Amino acid sequence: MPFGHDMVHSLATAVDLVNTSPSTGGEDTLTDLRELGDFVARWEVSGIGELDAADLAQVRALREAFHKVFTAPDQPTAVIRLNTLLSGTRITPRLAEHDGHPLHVHYFAPDASLHEHLAADIGVALAHLLVEDEWERLRTCSAPDCDHVFVDESRNRSRVYCDSRTCGNRMHVAAYRARRRA
Repeated sequence: MPFGHDMVHSLATAVDLVNTSPSTGGEDTLTDLRELGDFVARWEVSGIGELDAADLAQVRALREAFHKVFTAPDQPTAVIRLNTLLSGTRITPRLAEHDGHPLHVHYFAPDASLHEHLAADIGVALAHLLVEDEWERLRTCSAPDCDHVFVDESRNRSRVYCDSRTCGNRMHVAAYRARRRA
């Protein structure tokens, strides 16, 4: 996928955020401030002060909005959903160089809350994906017992499982066993 590091990082952050939701078939893993803090640390979200209950509620709502973009039935619906999300976001592009990272673009306003930070950076990354006509790369896992989302970064757009080591391996073993029984 011909996208830069910033975009790939923002898309991976989006995938991780959405997959914390019970809407993806698993447990809700964003239920308290500790889990939110772990998420912020894992994705090196910069410029965020003390987290509070409002941050948690806003990020949980944002996660569901991003889930709706990933699971849109078609590109026009994804565009409408993403435009709705972006319309409430203060986007202030600026170049930044910090924490040992090379020069990159931040899209959130300097005093942005965590919710605004994620909405701007992830929203713009998803917008670029849609503009590049790569909407089909937003996928839901094909394993029957998994609804996790992922971004298909394969060259030929052939990835079908959220994780080849878990869902992919489990489905391949099941298919092998079914062939052996037949």
